[in-house]
Amino acid sequence: QVQLVESGGGSVQAGGSLRLSCAASGYIFSTGCVAWFRQPPGKAREGVAVIGSSGRPSYADSVKGRFTISKDNAKNTFYLQMNSLKPDDTAMYFCAADPPKLGAVCDAAYLTPNFDYWGQGTQVTVSS
Repeated sequence: QVQLVESGGGSVQAGGSLRLSCAASGYIFSTGCVAWFRQPPGKAREGVAVIGSSGRPSYADSVKGRFTISKDNAKNTFYLQMNSLKPDDTAMYFCAADPPKLGAVCDAAYLTPNFDYWGQGTQVTVSS
């Protein structure tokens, strides 16, 4: 049984930083795609960042240059470092994982909310 558990959310002022972590069990994410999504209040879930076995990350335009996705295969954990946070970044953040799928490329086009496995979410609130 796959479980993803996020941690690291909280409240910060604009310009601040947070690092989210997602610990995986029952899933070998050295292969496949892992990603972060977010869902602002009253809005749809949107992809933020994704990374695959190549280690090459892709990002939504809204977070490029500010957010960094990374993973530690030995710890079965992946991360989202968020810098220069803005009030518009306020949302519930979710980690997600997909096993390897034929023809799949872990790039920005893959950032749709159709991943197989999801964490429970962690709240990030950025005040102005």
